[in-house]
Amino acid sequence: MKRLLAAAATLLALVAAGPPPASLLGAEIRRIPTDERVVALTFNAAWDETGLETVLAVLRDRAAPAAFFPTGDFADRNPGAVRTIAAAGHGLGNHSYSHPQFAGLTRQQARGEVQRADTAIRRAAGTDPLPFFRFPYSETTPEATATVNELGFADLEFTTDTNGYLGPAHGMTAARATERALAALTPGAILQLHVGATEEGGGQCLDAEALPAIIDGARSRGYRIVDLRTLLSG
Repeated sequence: MKRLLAAAATLLALVAAGPPPASLLGAEIRRIPTDERVVALTFNAAWDETGLETVLAVLRDRAAPAAFFPTGDFADRNPGAVRTIAAAGHGLGNHSYSHPQFAGLTRQQARGEVQRADTAIRRAAGTDPLPFFRFPYSETTPEATATVNELGFADLEFTTDTNGYLGPAHGMTAARATERALAALTPGAILQLHVGATEEGGGQCLDAEALPAIIDGARSRGYRIVDLRTLLSG
């Protein structure tokens, strides 16, 4: 089984090296277009490595794929973490370089954020990242989406966020993060989680704690965990 998964990851990586198909351009993507009971797991990474080791271990042990969206700044500060994600067979998207609010950027500044992050992620990973961009704060506009599309990226957002990153200070627990994820299940759902921790969030990575229950709960409801790279084959 592990050899089959490794072979599949290699084939998907080859597919991911090209540009996104035209069907993924022109609008933000918040779910996989399908009637099948499938769900995709995605993780943003902008702070530190807290919870990453746990997340990768859970994904490995449960044979579940995921896509990670690091910022370029994260990649520059934590190149080993980005290489580890890539070596585990998971896809790497682009979450800008410094996580700014794109509404306050000029078109040139927006392009710079995307391109600088792409360079940093490629350098850290030693492999081609996915042609997917996720806006900081999911702050999308048709104009901003067109800009990233011109740079060869599809705007890949999410169906729901677990809100685990808010931490206990904002009333969040691993159980509540799990509840939010499972309540959002619908064919083609894309779940957004986070690795890393902030002082405001209590220094915890609740999404890492919640991940086993999210995967097991989704599967018990008849959902398969799918790799976002399957979007690139159509």
